[in-house]
Amino acid sequence: MEKGKSGRFLSVATVLCFLWVALGTAVAAEKTIRIGSPFKSGTIVVDAAEKFKEIVEKGSGGRIEVTIDAGAKAEIEINKMNKAGELEMQSNGTNFLELYAPPYYFFTNPYVMKDFDHYMRAWNGKLGEEARAQLERNGLKYLATLYRGLRQMTTKKPVYTPADVYKMKLRLPPIPSWMAIWKAMGTDPVGVPLPELYSSLKTGKAEASEGDLPQIAGFKLNEVQSHLIITNHLVQTAGILIHKPFFDKLSKADQELVVKAGKEAEDWANNKIKTEEGGILLTLQRKGMQVVIPDADSFRTMAKPAVDELFKTQWSVTTWAEVLAQ
Repeated sequence: MEKGKSGRFLSVATVLCFLWVALGTAVAAEKTIRIGSPFKSGTIVVDAAEKFKEIVEKGSGGRIEVTIDAGAKAEIEINKMNKAGELEMQSNGTNFLELYAPPYYFFTNPYVMKDFDHYMRAWNGKLGEEARAQLERNGLKYLATLYRGLRQMTTKKPVYTPADVYKMKLRLPPIPSWMAIWKAMGTDPVGVPLPELYSSLKTGKAEASEGDLPQIAGFKLNEVQSHLIITNHLVQTAGILIHKPFFDKLSKADQELVVKAGKEAEDWANNKIKTEEGGILLTLQRKGMQVVIPDADSFRTMAKPAVDELFKTQWSVTTWAEVLAQ
């Protein structure tokens, strides 16, 4: 009798085992989407990629697996891999515009955009549509715009007008158009890669910097800079893009899911950073940074000749006046 019961129990266990195997097979991923990002986990750009992953994997019932490679490769390398199809997707800074739609790189330059709402009006209008079309001709389909915050200055003294930054050694990322604009305002730009930002300020290689609030806080610039100057000189964004040939091979349902996930990740991330931006400012103040509200219009006026020249020579698809009218 005991032997019979054991046999029955063994039979049930065997059946359950087969059910588990069958279930695992049913939800096994049919395809994998790899997302590359130069940013580290915990930043809004990677957070948005995580949200995209969550939505796609749930919406596909596990048929699509999304993996994220964060903080391991440079922005330009990820762009080139994504364009070549070596990565299906990227959640990245706006280097893709500089590389693959250079006449539209004005979207990410100092003093061109007034604020994020203005940025999005232009991006969702004719100019942004043209930029996205040029990206697609280069094999990249644009899915989402991620707000990273407005860029501000950090200094060791109060700054109110361009006269206060004359000959100031200002750390900038080595982007020629950015350096040209800041040089026109009287600064002495110092091109320094982001990993060297803190050390350049600590050693005196640079006297001041500029960046969005998450960058300023993340690099603990309050330890080497005493003042935070609210210049709001650049609307900092990132983008989520997918290799277009890969996207085109997806079923219509999966294409719709990917587009939907991009939009939902965008909305979620932008609401998150907008909520947190004010808190970061308060934290920097509590850590000793003195906040200064400068004459922002005087900076914009000083930058105008350089910006106009860039529109004539590099961004000739439009004018600054047309952009400001959006």
